[in-house]
Amino acid sequence: MEKDTRLLTRRQALGHLGLGMGALAWAGWPKNSRAVELEPKHRTAVEKGLNWLAKEQRSQGFWEANGGQYKPAMTGMAGMALLMEGSNTHCGKYANQINRAVEWFMARSQRNGLLVDPSDPTERARYMYGHGFGLLFLASVYGEESDAEQRRKLEDILTRAVKFTCNAQSNQGGWYYTANSNQDEGSVAVTQLQALRAARNAGIVVPKETIDKAEKYLSVCSINKGAGMKEVGYRPGRPAITPGLTTAGLVCMFSAGRYNAPIIKDWMRYCQANVVPLGSGRRRGHDEYTHYYWAQALYILGDDRFKSYFPDIKNPMTWSTYRKQTFDYLAKTQQANGSWVGAGGQWSNIGQVYATSVFLTILQLEKASLPIYQR
Repeated sequence: MEKDTRLLTRRQALGHLGLGMGALAWAGWPKNSRAVELEPKHRTAVEKGLNWLAKEQRSQGFWEANGGQYKPAMTGMAGMALLMEGSNTHCGKYANQINRAVEWFMARSQRNGLLVDPSDPTERARYMYGHGFGLLFLASVYGEESDAEQRRKLEDILTRAVKFTCNAQSNQGGWYYTANSNQDEGSVAVTQLQALRAARNAGIVVPKETIDKAEKYLSVCSINKGAGMKEVGYRPGRPAITPGLTTAGLVCMFSAGRYNAPIIKDWMRYCQANVVPLGSGRRRGHDEYTHYYWAQALYILGDDRFKSYFPDIKNPMTWSTYRKQTFDYLAKTQQANGSWVGAGGQWSNIGQVYATSVFLTILQLEKASLPIYQR
């Protein structure tokens, strides 16, 4: 109860900051999050996964995918999984790992706000992914940081990082793998949007026009699939290969408080019909990415809000149904060392750090420990 009160107080305080993104998402129908105790088998899976992830951190403070790839993105995602456990830079089982990850990012922060070293040959052509997940992580750390000097440093880094993200937005309202105003791609766009939301939650100024343009971009990228369904494509007119971008679009709209946007129902119909449950035995490439966002969307919707959009629908998606099927599946398929492996596809074949970070995020949503993942 003490943790819930602390989080509620911070959220209420943020609601009065008025820092550019308009009303908080929490002003709509989502209720305040309360931590829910995991079943013993699921709690054991989380503990094993976190322990494995902590051991996989390199001595310099980063995590990496196969072949030394995606260091900033993996560090951001793994760091988020550890933060969700309840640890922060000052206390908790994983305080040391979190601190090392923070220092690694801070040491690489560029004067222009980019959180990635652009001279790294593995990041040169795609640094906006790492920048987005780094911003997500550091903003979440900043929200819990109590040391005044460290807060000052983080505030400066985050302010410049947000400015870099906003300046990197394309003319159409999306983002590309690099800061290129003439190109954009949907998966990069949703990464930036969630990171900006986390920064806004922490009290960093985020221009409303940046968010408005990005929301319009996702709508323009939506492709009519018939039967009242639309999917978010990679670019206007170019379909995605999985429902992942559509689940991510839902999360971004919910985070911005756009619960009643007309396109929400079109995306929800598409996800209901096309997202393959993890426990169905029909796994497909990129489904870690899909479920990373789908789980967040369903957690926000809870057990009754999906049906509020579609009163006549039979067997509506509910968080409880998803949780039971997915959590049991994850507990059953976890490797003996505590990690998970991917199902195939670019974002799955990059390694166990990625799959493990995604699944630990899903399993820990009900801890309600970070504002970005709360209802």
